[in-house]
Amino acid sequence: MQLKSADNPRRNRASILAVLLLAVGAAHATAQVSLRTVVELAQQNSASVRLASADVAKARAALSQTHDVFIPSVAFGSGLPAFPEVGFTGALPTIWDATIQSMVFSIPQIRYIQAAKMGLRAAELNRKDAMEQAALDASSAYIELDTINTELAAAHQQEDYASRMVEIEQQRAESGVDPLTDLLEAKLTAAELKLKRLHLETRAATLSKQLATLTNLPVGSIEPDHASIPEIPAITAGDAQRTTAGIESAQMQADSRARIAKGDKERIWLPQIAFGALYNRNTTLLNNTNQYYYHFLPTNNFSSGFNIQVPLLDIGARAKARDSAADALRAKVEAEQAEQQNDLQIAQLDASLRELDAEAEVASLKSQIASEQLKTVLSQLEFGNGAAGPGAPPQLSPKAEQQARIDERQKYMDSLDAGLDLEKARLNLLRALGHMQDWLNELHTK
Repeated sequence: MQLKSADNPRRNRASILAVLLLAVGAAHATAQVSLRTVVELAQQNSASVRLASADVAKARAALSQTHDVFIPSVAFGSGLPAFPEVGFTGALPTIWDATIQSMVFSIPQIRYIQAAKMGLRAAELNRKDAMEQAALDASSAYIELDTINTELAAAHQQEDYASRMVEIEQQRAESGVDPLTDLLEAKLTAAELKLKRLHLETRAATLSKQLATLTNLPVGSIEPDHASIPEIPAITAGDAQRTTAGIESAQMQADSRARIAKGDKERIWLPQIAFGALYNRNTTLLNNTNQYYYHFLPTNNFSSGFNIQVPLLDIGARAKARDSAADALRAKVEAEQAEQQNDLQIAQLDASLRELDAEAEVASLKSQIASEQLKTVLSQLEFGNGAAGPGAPPQLSPKAEQQARIDERQKYMDSLDAGLDLEKARLNLLRALGHMQDWLNELHTK
């Protein structure tokens, strides 16, 4: 089942064309591209989807071939001699002929038609599965790039705060208020934040390259639009599970192989009836055929009839039946294995989701606490801590403000990371449970 792009194909084509024109016109420019457009381009550009589409075309042709044996085939031929014939050759001097042949009755052929129909359905389901996988890959990279860009903005803020903190410690160290170790620690913090920012930039560049490969757009030309990302539902393994397109395809392929095996087995003992007709136009040009027949050779000749074949002993057909039965058994086991692996993946994702959900909650609370602590620090720097006299805690220094701001940004980025891991796990669980298409349909409302 494809995305519902057929609801308004002109609008969809226009939006994709606009993105392509933008990419061609400004190869090194960055523009906001919606998740819907990225998914559609990824599905169109996916090698797996194109291969699956080729399999669909092949399966459709195979189905046509199984039907066509019941449709009469007509062939014309000619037997003009290259040189004048001399003597009796034993062959009729036919100037041209026409033959008609078709299958009339065959139970095994009916099995093959049924198998071809199932094979076509299996190929269509496999294409749907490939499209969902392409959408999942593109969505995961898009959402991660959107998160990384937000983290990069926070990382730049951290570096600004760290630079300000180094300046403060430089002044305090020069005036003898703080020891040199405080200045070195501030520089170390700034260096660590720079390294973290470089890691984020490297990851962003990798994701940009991945999206460019998936969509066939220039590298760096995609800027995620956060508003175009639908909310990922908090689904669990206990929700209604559907069979995925990949599992359905494997099961349908197994049924197709079983039908072929049954047809090959029935060919060993079931008769087949075929129809044939022949017309040939004889000639006495360039030959002396009439000298060897009691009556002159007739010009027009026509014959027709039914050919009934009753198998008695066909060792080759028996071997073919055993081969088909083995293929059917293998396809059945592969379908069962695919279903078992999907069930195992669901169990693993469900278990990790509970942990990721808890981690995201913890990270969110830490971010909120850091935000409140920053407010407290700013308030104390502005109004003092209200303590006086011997044993009272010292007033906060300007360095505390920068450190609090750095900590608040760090907790915010940790919260973003935890949320990203949770969203990616939910997307994978959606696909494993067979609900991926429901979420993709939400793209058309954005």
